[in-house]
Amino acid sequence: MLRTFPLEAPKMTRTWRRGLLAMSAAVLVGTIVAAQTPDPLIGTWKLNVAKSKYSPGPAPKSSTAKFEAAGAGLKVTVDTVPATGDAVHAVYTATYDGKDSPLTGNPDGDMISMKRTSANVTESTYKLKGKVTLTNTRTVSADGKTLTVVQKGTNAKGETVNNTLVYEK
Repeated sequence: MLRTFPLEAPKMTRTWRRGLLAMSAAVLVGTIVAAQTPDPLIGTWKLNVAKSKYSPGPAPKSSTAKFEAAGAGLKVTVDTVPATGDAVHAVYTATYDGKDSPLTGNPDGDMISMKRTSANVTESTYKLKGKVTLTNTRTVSADGKTLTVVQKGTNAKGETVNNTLVYEK
């Protein structure tokens, strides 16, 4: 019996090492894949006015939202043609850290903060002169083809906002 033990111990050690190496490789590959998973918001989205609901109205004639990777966050450009008035061109670059970032071109906010609540859901908070005006909850569908934005709060005119915007890629 003493003879077989030394012969079997290296086999167990090799098996253990191979298993440990395989598990380490799997964790490493999973980490790399997760780090490279793109933000589902990235891309250009067009508003489907017929599927969207605006309170208060009226709904805009059109809107396009472009989300681009910018370091650990996003550069967002929204071009909207309202039912009345001049076109609106809003731009901001922000990360998902919940800290305020400058926002230009949006009458309802001069600062914005973002945070991610899940892989496909983000929240944005708009502030105007330090006061919270609107909160957007953005949800990208599982198939990545629909972006639904639920917008609540009070706009710069003092009106209560309860909008559901449906964008499509």
